[in-house]
This record gives sequence, structure tokens and C-alpha cells, in this order.
Amino acid sequence: MLARRFLWIVAILTMVFMTGALAYRLFQVQLMKLAMVPDAHFEGAAGAPLAYADAATWIARPDIANNPSLWRPAGVAPGGPARAEVFFIHPTSYLERAHWNAPLADRESRWRAELFVRSQASIFNGVGEVWAPRYRQATFGAFLTTRTDAARALDYAYRDVAAAFDWFAAHAPKDRPIILAAHSQGSLHLSRLLAEKVTGTPLARRVVAVYLAGWPVSATADLPRLGLPSCARADQAGCILSWQSFGEPADMKMITDVYDASTGLAGRPRRGTPMVCVNPLIGTAGGAAPASANRGMLVPNEALTDGKLTAPGVPARCDARGFLLIGEHPPALGGYVLPGNNYHVYDYALFWANLRGDAAARLAAWEKAQ
Repeated sequence: MLARRFLWIVAILTMVFMTGALAYRLFQVQLMKLAMVPDAHFEGAAGAPLAYADAATWIARPDIANNPSLWRPAGVAPGGPARAEVFFIHPTSYLERAHWNAPLADRESRWRAELFVRSQASIFNGVGEVWAPRYRQATFGAFLTTRTDAARALDYAYRDVAAAFDWFAAHAPKDRPIILAAHSQGSLHLSRLLAEKVTGTPLARRVVAVYLAGWPVSATADLPRLGLPSCARADQAGCILSWQSFGEPADMKMITDVYDASTGLAGRPRRGTPMVCVNPLIGTAGGAAPASANRGMLVPNEALTDGKLTAPGVPARCDARGFLLIGEHPPALGGYVLPGNNYHVYDYALFWANLRGDAAARLAAWEKAQ
């Protein structure tokens, strides 16, 4: 009798678990919105942006101690003397719904931002000095809603980024070329920055490459306003790289629904337009590359404080719409794969070694052209 009762309890618990798992798979986007979109109205003040003369407003800068961008995985050789200046905008690290914009003192989001600079911006320390500002980023929930509050939060974050870039442009060595790089929310801000503060200015002639990872860039509705072409060749300088990583089978609906309802930087509808996809394994617009072309994928440790390069890594191919597909057996890099088999969090990690080589090749091309 006791054994039968135990089996019934196990059966009931199994059904509850399976029902819950099915519900989560079916409604995970809605559940994410409930958990992450703030209830309150936008609360940003109309005061001044951050003062970037203060070293405390930077995660990485050539003159500050404990610079996370200087990290290298085991076995990766240091680069030579710095030949370029790198401006890097970190992705969203504030995941709370208490505020629309991250308080600068929030310890967890600061830790995550430093981790992103360590794992992503470190790609570029072989060719140059990295400058990565702190900024009052919009919370993750701002990307899950069309409320006006979300747009205000993103504008508020951009003010800080723009002020940081102005300080960078005024104080970085003016005889060196520039690499601009970002991820996710950072790439959103960087695309606006490129359009408003670089295109048509003397700075544009110093741009080696722009890495707009993890954000959709329309080839017809955005690119004309950015002033640079997408990278067609691996040895091309003065061009833009963009990619969004998905395992297969992939469901891109979360991206395409918002993308197709939006207007590009050039003032044209994005609906149905192809996205820029530069394959980071081979450095060309479009195309496919096997796993053997992947020279090193950054695999984080359990504490997410360190990582090692594993080769070969994943394959990569650009699909017809402009998404980067990494195959049917993507690696287990951690618990941050987003709905739809979206490897967004790992856009840089998947191709770490190839991107390091890409930056070096494009800088050499820029120098040769001078």
C-alpha cells in the first residue's frame, strides 16, 4: 500500500513538472516580460550626463588599475605595442525591474559589465588600448516592451555613451586609428553614435572597423546612414561587421517581429529588408565556414570569472535573412541561451580567436592604405 502511494506521488510530481516545463516553453517570452519589464514609469532625471574625466566612470581606460580588458586566455600571446585606440560599449548587464536604468552603484550589474569587458573587449588588446565606459544602461526589460518608458530609458543611456565618446575623442592619441566595438544594447548605442558623431567627420577617416555584434543592422534602412559599408573581405578596412548567433533549429521571431515593425536610421522601414551578416570566421559578408575554421571558442568556467579557448569551435553560415547559424549541435557554454536557440550572449565568445585575428588583419590593411 505504501509503495503504491509513493508511486502515485512520483507520477503526480512528474506530471506537474512536465506541465510546468511545457508551459514555460510555450510562454517563456511572456514570462520574461512579466519578470523583467518595470512597472513604474521612467524616472530618469534631466541632469547632465556622467563626467568622464573621472576614472571611476570607466571600466577600462589605459591609465586605470585593474583593467579587465587586459585579460587573455591561457596560451594567447600578448600583442605588440598599442597601434590603435578601441572604444567599446558593453551589453546589458542590469537585469532588474526596479528601475528603467541601472543605478551606477548596483553591484551585480557592475560585476557583469566588467565580466563582459574582460571576455569581449579583451579580443582587441592585441592591437590597441581599450576604453570602455560605465553608463546608466537601460534594463533588459526595456527590450521586451514597446512602452514609451523603454525608449526614454534607452535615450537616457545613450546620453552617457555619447558623453564618454566625446571625452575619448578629445583625450585619446589623435595620431592613431580607431576601432569601435560593442555588443547588444551597446551596439544599438554605437550605431547611433556612428551616425551622429563619426559619419562625415575627420574621425571617420581613422576608423579601422566597427563591430556591431548582437544587434540587427538593416542593409538598406540603416547602413546608408552609418557612412561605412559592410565588410566584404577579410583584408578590408573602414567597414562594419554585424552578426547575430543562433543554434539550429532557430526561431528568430523575437527579433524579426520588432525589426519588421521599426524604422531604420536612414528613415526607411526595416520590414523585410536583409540584415548585415559578416561571418566572423572568415571576415566576409555572407558565406559559410566549417568548424575547422574556428580557431578558438571562449568557454567560460563555472564561476564565469575565467575561461579557456577550445578549438575547433562552432561552424557558422549567414542565412538568407542575415542571421548567423552555428549548426544543429551548438556547445554547452552556460545557462544563458535565450528563447529560440538564440546564442546572443555568446556572440563574441563563439568566435573569440577569429575576431582577434580579424582586428589585427583590418588594422594592418588600414595601415597599409595610409
